[in-house]
Amino acid sequence: MTRGLDGRVAFVTGGARGIGAAYVRALHDAGARVVVADLLEAEGAALVADLGERARFAVLDVTDEGAWTAVVDEVVAAWGGVDVLVNNAGIANAGPIEHYPRAKWDAVIAVNLTGTYLGCRAVVPTMKAAGHGSIVNISSVEGMRGSRGLHGYVAAKFGVRGLTKSLAVELGGDGIRVNSIHPGWIDTDMTARIDPSGLPIPMRRGGRPDDLTGTVLYLAGDDSAYVTGAEIVVDGGMINGVGHL
Repeated sequence: MTRGLDGRVAFVTGGARGIGAAYVRALHDAGARVVVADLLEAEGAALVADLGERARFAVLDVTDEGAWTAVVDEVVAAWGGVDVLVNNAGIANAGPIEHYPRAKWDAVIAVNLTGTYLGCRAVVPTMKAAGHGSIVNISSVEGMRGSRGLHGYVAAKFGVRGLTKSLAVELGGDGIRVNSIHPGWIDTDMTARIDPSGLPIPMRRGGRPDDLTGTVLYLAGDDSAYVTGAEIVVDGGMINGVGHL
């Protein structure tokens, strides 16, 4: 069992399906009580029913400041606090800059960056009260490079990377660690239209949600007790690849 997770409370946004659901299952298997926070009520309820009593579902729009306060207050009242936050909820859109409307920009910034900021802000008081906590922000390899057409997504993921750094500096003295994970191409609904065989991935395969769960467990638990402000790339080497291998 991952050291430091037995009995702790983990909160995963976008946790009802895909990568988020993989995080939820891994944290639950490691002994944590897990909050599945999402707008997908049917999927979230089904996942919680499958996991049992150490899981609960919360309807959450990560762009809604009041909703964050209400949901975290409910979790604190029920389970005593939040020990781990995984800011996973995200969307993507694309288009050439001259045809990239403000609405697309606002949407992706609101979910991917502002939603992450609101989540961090909402859990810090209970983590400070406990004297410990781990915040895991899911960025992307697109938060480390530029990509054609992904203007809002790239800007948001760079922002998540930067927010992680500033929070790590600010909260380290309170026992709260803040780190970011930077996945490459992972097989989800979001990436279904992209063929990974055309990407420069040295490991010569696309990623799976389970390829990320070990890193989340590491950052969530006590095995990473002296790790904060780190950015961990999980991409099969893609960020280092040039052209077609």
